[in-house]
Amino acid sequence: SLPFLIRLFPSLLNKFVYLNFLAFPFFVDFRRPELLVNNTINLYLTTEPGVTVGIWHTVPGSRGAEAQGKDQRWYEEALADAHPVIIYLHGNGGTR
Repeated sequence: SLPFLIRLFPSLLNKFVYLNFLAFPFFVDFRRPELLVNNTINLYLTTEPGVTVGIWHTVPGSRGAEAQGKDQRWYEEALADAHPVIIYLHGNGGTR
């Protein structure tokens, strides 16, 4: 009966394979990454009309003292300097 249900409801397969309806750890506000990770802010990028992607920008530990108390503009300028940027893509399950 399982193949029959999958044939009728293909969206169920996506839910059970990727488990993207679960948010773990529970009761964490991912819009405030500074509570979880030092020297990190939350940003949003619009990749195309109607699609917005949330990102965290974390500066390296060597710039941690410099980042203390800075606002979003400072972090955006830090992205534009000559330091390398590492992009980590966590996949489609879970959250940032």
